[in-house]
Amino acid sequence: MQRQDNRQDSYKSKNSLSQKNSITTNPIDKTGLVAQINILGSGMSSGKVSHSVINHHNEKASGLVDYSGFINETNSIIKNHTSLSESLNAFHSLFTNRLNCGYTAFGLIGEQSNSVNVRLLDRNSNVYSFKVFMNDKENEIVKAIESGEAIILNNSSYLKLPSFANLPSVILPIQIQGKTICIALASDYNIQNHISLYQLAATNLGLLVHNSNLNDKVAQSSYMDSLTNLYSHRRFHEFLSQEISSAEQSKTKLSVIIFDINDMGQINREYGHSKGDEVIKVVASKINQNIKKQDIAARYGGDKISVILKNTNSDEAKYMAEYLTYSLSCCLVDDIGPVNKVSVGISTYPDDSTDKEKLLILAEQAVLVSKTKGSDNGRSVIVSTQDYDFWDDASLNSFATVMAKRHSQIGLNFEEALVEKFQSENILSQNHLIEVVTSLASAIDAKDEYTKDHSSSVSRYSVSLANAINLPQKDVERIKLGALLHDIGKIGIPEDVLTKPSRLTDEEFKIIQQHPTIGVEKILEPNPLLHDLIPIVKYHHEQWNGKGYPCGLKGEEIPLAARIVAIADTYHALISDRPYRKGMSVEKACSILEEGAGIQWDKELVRQFISIAPALATKI
Repeated sequence: MQRQDNRQDSYKSKNSLSQKNSITTNPIDKTGLVAQINILGSGMSSGKVSHSVINHHNEKASGLVDYSGFINETNSIIKNHTSLSESLNAFHSLFTNRLNCGYTAFGLIGEQSNSVNVRLLDRNSNVYSFKVFMNDKENEIVKAIESGEAIILNNSSYLKLPSFANLPSVILPIQIQGKTICIALASDYNIQNHISLYQLAATNLGLLVHNSNLNDKVAQSSYMDSLTNLYSHRRFHEFLSQEISSAEQSKTKLSVIIFDINDMGQINREYGHSKGDEVIKVVASKINQNIKKQDIAARYGGDKISVILKNTNSDEAKYMAEYLTYSLSCCLVDDIGPVNKVSVGISTYPDDSTDKEKLLILAEQAVLVSKTKGSDNGRSVIVSTQDYDFWDDASLNSFATVMAKRHSQIGLNFEEALVEKFQSENILSQNHLIEVVTSLASAIDAKDEYTKDHSSSVSRYSVSLANAINLPQKDVERIKLGALLHDIGKIGIPEDVLTKPSRLTDEEFKIIQQHPTIGVEKILEPNPLLHDLIPIVKYHHEQWNGKGYPCGLKGEEIPLAARIVAIADTYHALISDRPYRKGMSVEKACSILEEGAGIQWDKELVRQFISIAPALATKI
């Protein structure tokens, strides 16, 4: 058999042809398209070729081809068919109807199997599937692939399908940047006259396969993390949404574990980022190897690996986490040693939350609590959401850290989430209430370094003034709590207004004036235990002369507790550093209070406060 050089303009033989398609794109991976090729013709029947088909081709067609119609239909296939399988079926119809083909076939090269998976359709759309191995060097398909040149034959015996053995055949290797990615076959008695059309169709088919491959790779890259070969963060969220929905329907539990590799910053600094990447890969691989087949491991981001445990409660998740951390401690990384420094957090659906984002927030919080606890005899501390007291310092600081990050990522509001947790807290005693209120106020103060500890300082000053005028202890305790929560309504004030370093506009000041009412409606009224604090929070910005807000009360119309907190609030604001000025001295602050006595503040209370001010801590 002879082959004709593709640089020649004429064909020397009816039995040979050279063809090279050059598409200047990157070589692509062929895996992933075999399945699409294999579904070509799905739903069609299989069977032998009828005699009428063979007899039809024995009548050597000599009619003219409508070139314009062929090109238009080719363009239509490229434009209108989105899936590869649809396009291949459309090309089969194109070849059959316009070029009178007896059969068409498409084959994709499987690199792992070192074979070509071919799917053939005859004129009646009967389907034949077969495999050609690349080590069969005498097979004409293999020859065409290896040479990259089209081959014309006067028979199709190489297919090893008796019904087609005597039909003429053309084999078109389809290339991307000089590398054959697939082949197209057709039976045509007029191949010499139609070869330019086959070349056009093959070029377009190559582009379709190439684009399909690229789409597969893009989809895969969005689903898989390139460093760890685990699912990506995006795919993890998709899986978690699906599994929560499934758990809801089946009334089962689901747990999330987050592993945070400690000391990665130090490892990257001392040994380089490549060593840090090696540690992450080792952790990811070991976790993925040791979870159950039904469970899902993913790169959660940075130094974190997450696992979704289906049909698993909190205790079972802790057992699995212990097993996984033990497995990690047995892994050695050159220069680093055993991987035994990980922080582990667990949350469980629906026990901890039925909301996906809240479930993750709680797991992240548990990770940070684990990190603060360090290690237990050299082993990781595993913390479940159900293990810790939300309102202790470590837990609350962890929550604030997680929520601050979440706010920037997905718009979750830290204060809103904190208040929601506060409202759902089961208050067991007065001391418990004080602890929770103190934690709530401190967490909200902490978002602004200039107002940090403001609420606790105002509370302390208010208690000192209340004791100085000999109020009953019950009233003192009420003032203590009310002062802690006096600014709680600022959770509803936009941050750009609340922390503005320069003078507020009239419109911005009107917004600020809403915070006493917001505090009452949002925090106090929903909680019966806090109703007696409403007068303090609502009226602490009223003025003795009636020019305060929100109600314009004057003189003794203003509740005594609110008058006390108003003085303490102003005093701490005066002695505290602000973005636009340094804090004043005790003497200067007291002088301002004295000037406003009887105008803005209760004159007798100002006199009492000035007398005790030197004994109070001047700076916080």
